[in-house]
Amino acid sequence: MASGPADGAGTAEGVSWRLIGPAAGLSEKRCRLMYSSLGHGSDVCLFYVKGEFFAMDARCAHSGGPLCEGDIEEADGVLQVFCPWHDYDFDLRTGKSGTSLQQKVHEVKLEDDVDGTSTALVGLLLFAYLHFKC
Repeated sequence: MASGPADGAGTAEGVSWRLIGPAAGLSEKRCRLMYSSLGHGSDVCLFYVKGEFFAMDARCAHSGGPLCEGDIEEADGVLQVFCPWHDYDFDLRTGKSGTSLQQKVHEVKLEDDVDGTSTALVGLLLFAYLHFKC
């Protein structure tokens, strides 16, 4: 577990991490929208697909469509989310699109909590506070 204040924030290797909750609970939904205190344009999607967590900016780089509402498909071993507005695709790992667009991705870290349960930590350099829309 990354060390840090009791509010769930911490630092590891110079990166700010924010505890977002137990992996078991977070894996119950394919996508969770995490609201940022910095406003609508700074929200993040936390995806859980094929046993892995991925995080990227919640608004499509093209026109701001809601990526949490997009379809997720695998093609040639690449997991992609498709924007529901204009069908732009983004690689969940890299944020790269089949077009010239690039979606910002955020590192997700899984660590054991103090009591031994698996807890998901997501690297959020720009986000002071997050809360979930369940």
